[in-house]
Amino acid sequence: MAADVTETVPEAPWWGWAPQGPDGGLPEGVRRVLRERFGGELPGGTAPVPAAEAVLPDPTLSSEALAALIAAVNPGADGPGGGPSQGSGGSVSQRSEDRLRHAAGKHTPDLLRQRAGRPLAAPDAVVRPASTAVIPAILAACVTHRVAVVPFGGGTSVVGGVAPLRGSQHAVIALDLTGLAALRGLNETDRTATFEAGIRGPALEAALASRGFTLGHLPQSHQQATLGGYAATRSAGQASTGYGAIADLITGIRIETPTGALALGGRGPASAAGPDLRHLVIGSEGTLGVITEVTVAVRPRPTQKAYGSWAFPSFAAGAEAVRALAQLGLPGDLPEVCRLSDEEETGLTLAQSVSTGTKLLRRWLEMRGIHTPALLLGVWEGTTTRVRGRRGRAAKILRRYGGVPTTGIPAAAWDDGRFGAPRLRDELLTVGVFVDTLETAAPWSRLDTTHRAVVAAIRGALEVGGGEAGSAQPSSAASSPAPSSPAAVQGHVSHVYRDGASLYFTFIAAAETDPIAQYNRVKRAANAAILAQGATITHHHAVGTEHAAMLEDEIGSVGVRVLRAARAEVDPTGIMNPGKLLGDGNT
Repeated sequence: MAADVTETVPEAPWWGWAPQGPDGGLPEGVRRVLRERFGGELPGGTAPVPAAEAVLPDPTLSSEALAALIAAVNPGADGPGGGPSQGSGGSVSQRSEDRLRHAAGKHTPDLLRQRAGRPLAAPDAVVRPASTAVIPAILAACVTHRVAVVPFGGGTSVVGGVAPLRGSQHAVIALDLTGLAALRGLNETDRTATFEAGIRGPALEAALASRGFTLGHLPQSHQQATLGGYAATRSAGQASTGYGAIADLITGIRIETPTGALALGGRGPASAAGPDLRHLVIGSEGTLGVITEVTVAVRPRPTQKAYGSWAFPSFAAGAEAVRALAQLGLPGDLPEVCRLSDEEETGLTLAQSVSTGTKLLRRWLEMRGIHTPALLLGVWEGTTTRVRGRRGRAAKILRRYGGVPTTGIPAAAWDDGRFGAPRLRDELLTVGVFVDTLETAAPWSRLDTTHRAVVAAIRGALEVGGGEAGSAQPSSAASSPAPSSPAAVQGHVSHVYRDGASLYFTFIAAAETDPIAQYNRVKRAANAAILAQGATITHHHAVGTEHAAMLEDEIGSVGVRVLRAARAEVDPTGIMNPGKLLGDGNT
């Protein structure tokens, strides 16, 4: 049974991605593969400290600023100084647990610091508006009292996008938008739906499903992330090959800036009235203002799914087959989900199962000369007649390019567990296994060389000059040299275009004494390889603080000046999400 994208999801823990699954802990297949990698027992890590033991900096928000925020979020309501104020539904809180929950995103350094109870920073208050109408007053109060504003949705950024940085301001708040989650309207004729920006993925899909529609935008963060977050980070989504990325799906967007509102799009299906300013807001990461409302294109909810998988003798051969499918097939033949795993990812996936079916699959492939397969998964959605026809036409092309069909079972299994990887990362960190991801995209002509270069860079960073393996306590100090580690570096294509594809990498190793230094070493090496190959610094993880230093390599110095000028126009005092996208220079 496929994963339910409309399910109600419990709140994520403050120290990790998501609550533990019903089975708890690591699956036995994962434990077995890790024991083989690490030569017996797992390295051993640390569990999250109790929230009461977390150490947070003292708030620097002045009493005048606090009073102004209370008045803005709940006009006419009074609250105790320094405590939570709640009137007509909005609130201002300085409780430790609220600040801790909004102290970080979800990349590995964030999680390591959170689990140790030592976040890098924390907001001075968490402001939760209950209406979009109060956001201009909140921003005005922050301008007056020099308070930085970090728009906060699901908090799932893996690039430092919600780090509570003050920049040049006196204090910083997290502006939690998850209370703004209404469906404002659904136009079934135009097939568009307008939502408040704080609605989470499952709630959005449930609202559309009740009327027979879907957005189809399902990033791995779907269970926690919000529509405003999708827009702010230029999200892709696991089914973007079929449905399109969020930038393709947004038809209108409203943003409140410190100098006024921008309401963009919605006047017609297309316009030649100058540059499309929607695309200035999409991907702006909260640096221009607060996204409050988004209108998206929707389509009828699919009634059928069709699954397929094909094995190729190498990742390069599989990529060539996917390129043929993208360029030679009919526009609709590409599956909604098109995921090609490299040899290492395929091998690790198969190694987790000792079932008779897996053994037969290996034997089947070896008889056909495929000893280290690269596995392609496809998921087609739509009506029964259409998905069968599309899958059949795609299968012909994939076979023509050397694909060996391996049934729909692997793709159906992936679909059923598609949102489980972030939770698995939490469990791996608990047992002392260092794991994270990064991604890029490249044209077909450079896809294989980019894949090989980035894999080599990550593996080299993990295995050469690493710190001594041990307790996963966070630090920013340099690591001391140690022997090579049994690292795993795996990759896959998950978003396909006519001219190229994304590359998504997962790397696994024993956590060093200083895992944050380990992470930084890997990121530096991978980023250097990506830039050397002329690939993009990020396909769908956004810029945040992680990639800000490389933005000029991507868009050039003139491009950076254009963005700075736009920010200076709508946010002249620099309160909006300092340090993100453009780095320290945007404050």
